[in-house]
Amino acid sequence: MTPATARPETARPVNALPRFVLEPLVRAALTEDLGRLGDITSQALIGADVQAQARLTARQEGVLAGLDAALLAFRLMDSQVCIEAAAADGERLPAGALVALVEGNARAILAAERTALNFLARLSGIATATATAVAAAGGKALVCGTRKTAPGLRVLEKHAVALGGGETHRLGLDDAMLIKDNHLALLRHSGGDGVPAALKAAQSAGGSLSGVEIEVDDLRQLEAALQAGAGRILLDNMTTEQLAEAVKITAGRALLEASGGISLARVAEVAGTGVDFISLGALTQSAAALDFSLEVAPAQPERAPPETD
Repeated sequence: MTPATARPETARPVNALPRFVLEPLVRAALTEDLGRLGDITSQALIGADVQAQARLTARQEGVLAGLDAALLAFRLMDSQVCIEAAAADGERLPAGALVALVEGNARAILAAERTALNFLARLSGIATATATAVAAAGGKALVCGTRKTAPGLRVLEKHAVALGGGETHRLGLDDAMLIKDNHLALLRHSGGDGVPAALKAAQSAGGSLSGVEIEVDDLRQLEAALQAGAGRILLDNMTTEQLAEAVKITAGRALLEASGGISLARVAEVAGTGVDFISLGALTQSAAALDFSLEVAPAQPERAPPETD
């Protein structure tokens, strides 16, 4: 195999996901694509023992994510596959950059192709969108991903956000408490007194260990949350002017998170209001996929060493 090209500098070190996390997700994706009979086209056209070489390249500039999942797809189809990575997750690649060289059974490579490219395209798109948002925030606020992820793929998509330089709002419902308007409505219906009662109940249930955040829709609710001692407040669907006023009212008494209706184009102005966090569902819900290609050719036979006298 041709030696891999030098790797660009990684923008942010992020721990790789372990194989026991990746493998069930990759197997499920392969099963979905292979169906009952496998790749019937390749089985009809390509001999069972044919070997192939493949070049995995990025057609667009962006932040690479999902490479471990993509390469695992090839390994699961052919345990003897030879892979030479030329990049790593978290690196910003130029258009045309070599990502990896793959050599092994031709049928296996073709069967894994779409699954591998799907992981790369979606996850790299998320990482690239996150990096764009982080750059727009300019260090004034932390950019966070939300739970608006594709069912079953949250751990991969949240990891892609981290590779792009973002943070996570909550991984799931079990790692932090977020008191939302529906919680407050039900609490009031059952006789509770709104924000103070909600905060007290959450903290009594152990929220001080996992963290408690409360959502507010307007500045009046913000005042109530501050008076009740809220330490982190989510400002939901507020205008830029309202966010700036909320920062002024809060005066450092709580951490503020802007969320709801925030596009990538609006990140810079929201960060300028002085909020501490900006949560964007758009990072995982509507990030454009990054384009990758896999070019396959017959494997070149190894040259015999020259004869010596």
